[in-house]
Amino acid sequence: MINLIGKKAPNFNTNGVKNNKIIKNFSLKKFYKKNYIILIFYPKDFSYICTTELYSFQDEIEEFNNRNVKLIAISTDSEYSHLTWLKIKKNGGIMGINYYILSDINKTISYNYGVLSGTLKIKNNNLKVKGELIPYRGLFFIDKLSIIRHQLINDIHISRNIYEVLRIIDSWQYYEKNGELLPANFKKNNLII
Repeated sequence: MINLIGKKAPNFNTNGVKNNKIIKNFSLKKFYKKNYIILIFYPKDFSYICTTELYSFQDEIEEFNNRNVKLIAISTDSEYSHLTWLKIKKNGGIMGINYYILSDINKTISYNYGVLSGTLKIKNNNLKVKGELIPYRGLFFIDKLSIIRHQLINDIHISRNIYEVLRIIDSWQYYEKNGELLPANFKKNNLII
């Protein structure tokens, strides 16, 4: 695992979808100095756990908006796969998701963020791959200066807790505003922030 905490987030240009439209040449730079970012790496379109996670983020979209956080999901599927996935509700579709879902079809974003599963080697000009080259469940919180403040990488078989993501954002934003740390296990509703 690559430790990216305190480092500038690797920028990228890629295609994706938002609001049932294909987006070309998406770049993180469009949010720098304006928004915080949560990057959500997930393994595969049309998989049950990935569907539930993306809907969980959507269910709390107002909470993220209230914190000035843009959600960006990424997998190694194509933007066309994402678009098809967005157009269905039954059988594992994600109709209604209205944040960015990006394609890492060439695997470079997942690799640069240290979340690419599987291994690849080039030996005698032959590429050898062991396992699937898909992302683990990675999550990165990036501040307005494009610095990574939190990273969490789970095995593909371990799901996430959206409320912990919100707690992490609240903790960082409290620190930025007040220069003080919050105690362990704080809950926003039980603390005046």
